[in-house]
Amino acid sequence: MPERQSSRKDAIRNREAVLAAADALFSRRASPEDITMADVAAAAGVGKGTLFRAFGDRAGLLRALYEARLEPVREAVETGPPPLGPGTPPQDRVRALLDAVLCFKLDNGPLALALEDSGSDSSPYRADHYERWHGLLRAVLEQIPGLTDSDFTAHALLAATRADLVEHLAGERGIPRERMREQLAGFVAKVLAPGPRPGGTVEE
Repeated sequence: MPERQSSRKDAIRNREAVLAAADALFSRRASPEDITMADVAAAAGVGKGTLFRAFGDRAGLLRALYEARLEPVREAVETGPPPLGPGTPPQDRVRALLDAVLCFKLDNGPLALALEDSGSDSSPYRADHYERWHGLLRAVLEQIPGLTDSDFTAHALLAATRADLVEHLAGERGIPRERMREQLAGFVAKVLAPGPRPGGTVEE
């Protein structure tokens, strides 16, 4: 029993060391593609076998690092106060959720780009993190009276926060962070605003 507990502690310690090393490497390199599993293993002081046993492959390591960085946001969404947390009016929460996604992508651009490129079956829309955001946003949209097709609307709103688009706007177009947040808030407001809907109906 003591040996098993010691092995478990070693595994936890190795995992933490790998995530810390990977986090430092991704923070320093402009392109995540330049970072190999061997680089991470060397920086963490563990063997490549340990790395692959803990995370499976490079995509698994990226997901674990992404989840570690996202943890504070997830806690705020699940149990925090308004505007991210439960109990917030749905329109306000939709805006806050998308703003949180945008800010996270701005703060973690290279990692977000790498992760979106490593989705299941080469599709970022099948990645676990995307499905979670989409499911949460869809559930909140369903609480807005008169809003139809929350599933598609959630996809359309999340498309405005794709890492490649955020990188293009912030990097190549040079749009300042606060301006991007304002633009996204304006877009969300237009999508959620009462008005004509397909079929000629009007929300009140």
